[in-house]
Order: sequence, then C-alpha cells, then structure tokens
Amino acid sequence: MIAKQLSIFLENKSGRLTEVTEVLAKENINLSALCIAENADFGILRGIVSDPDAAYKALKEHHFAVNITDVVGISCPNIPGALAKVLGFLSAEGVFIEYMYSFANNHIANVVIRPSNMEKCIEVLKEKKVDLLAANELYKL
Repeated sequence: MIAKQLSIFLENKSGRLTEVTEVLAKENINLSALCIAENADFGILRGIVSDPDAAYKALKEHHFAVNITDVVGISCPNIPGALAKVLGFLSAEGVFIEYMYSFANNHIANVVIRPSNMEKCIEVLKEKKVDLLAANELYKL
C-alpha cells in the first residue's frame, strides 16, 4: 500500500526536465505519473516510476538531487464528488494532506496522496473501504 515516489529538484532552466526523462529512458524506467511544483529558482518533480530504486540510483549518478518519499495510492470512480468523499473521510479523522496529484483513465481516477500521518491515513481508508493501490499496481499504471 505504501509506494515510493521520487522527488527530483530541478533548476528552472531549459532542458532539465528533458534530461530527467532521458536518464529514465536509458534505464528503461517508465514515468507513469508526475506533477511539478515550481518557484522562481527551482522546481520539484514528484513522480511515480516503474522502478523507484533503479531510478533513484540512475538520477544520483547523473548528479540530480533526488529523494524517495512514501506515498499512498487510491483508486476511485472518475465522477463528481468521489474524491470529495474520500477527502472528507480523512479530514474527519484529522489526517492532513501535505500534497496530492491524480490522473484519470476513463471511469477510474487514481490519486497519489502524501499524508501527514501515513498509518492513520491507511487505517481510515481501509475502514471506509476505499480502493487502495498496492505499490506494484501504482508503478505499472
């Protein structure tokens, strides 16, 4: 249930994102989900890849600043209100969401969540019968 996410720090200059994707491609690592947060000086690419440990090693070897962070993945219907319902469960139990991102595929929305309290988050999601994604499922999306 707990998956590994890469956080890659990138200077805000042309070509840095291309370099990351080229390193991953050379290692035959698929980047299945990502989001980029940025400010004036740098960006943080957060992403789910097919092999987080190999990606981490390859990016480090190419002098990228990269970390691995634990996240949880869920799947819910891709309809209005479905995510609000799940987030309501977590809010009611005091689980703070540090950040999240999602991607939809037809009738299913897959969501990557970085909660403040991973154990409590998973406990609430299981109790409410939310469809949790196993790490290997998330890596293959």
